[in-house]
Amino acid sequence: MEETGTLPAPDGTPLAFRRLPGSGPGVVFLGGFHSDMTGSKAEYLATWCAARGTPFLRMDYSGHGASGGRFEDGTIGRWTADAEAALLALTDGPQMIVGSSMGGWIALLLALRHPARVRALVGIAPAPDFTEDLMWAQFPPAVREAILRDGAWRRPSDYGEPYPITRALIEDGRAHLLLGGRIGIQAPVRILQGDADPDVPWQHALRLAAALDSADVRVTLVKGGDHRLSTPRDLSLLGDTLAALLREDGA
Repeated sequence: MEETGTLPAPDGTPLAFRRLPGSGPGVVFLGGFHSDMTGSKAEYLATWCAARGTPFLRMDYSGHGASGGRFEDGTIGRWTADAEAALLALTDGPQMIVGSSMGGWIALLLALRHPARVRALVGIAPAPDFTEDLMWAQFPPAVREAILRDGAWRRPSDYGEPYPITRALIEDGRAHLLLGGRIGIQAPVRILQGDADPDVPWQHALRLAAALDSADVRVTLVKGGDHRLSTPRDLSLLGDTLAALLREDGA
């Protein structure tokens, strides 16, 4: 039976979570920017883990999904602190962290902070440094000026209503950049990346793989794959990737 509840964030904001019991290394799912824990990948993983008796945790960052707070008040630092609070309070022992898009960046930050708790990482179109490299660097001057002047700009989205890109998000992101040097993670890392992703180019995945210190890094490039990687084929690949990691872990 899946447990649902809330956990206080470091600033007291209630964070919604869902958790499945089990034995052995657990799986933690971290969603993307402006997404929530009820998406297709999270639901697939819940079913996958339940069938195997594997512990599973998913949660919504502040301002996302069923959690409290406002989305426009969020930053990479704040959302990482949310995920860290959930990892430490709601899981025991080693975990396999699956991070989608922004969740991949947060997963890397957690692995650097808590190497003993993070046994392996799976990044689905992982997007470290996206606020700087995939947003700010590509915004035209007029958009940059609007963000600096007004504090926010509403970005059109292919996935729903426009959402705010705030000055705080951009400036805080610069305190958490990873791709400018070596990333001192020794755990196994698996990267699943679509070659037709319009949001995170496949070259970004190769750049991340090259920056990681771990000797056990594999990139799977999905021909025709989009940013979400949530087709039945893509979800099966995710399950196969996790199964191999769990077997390698001796589970």
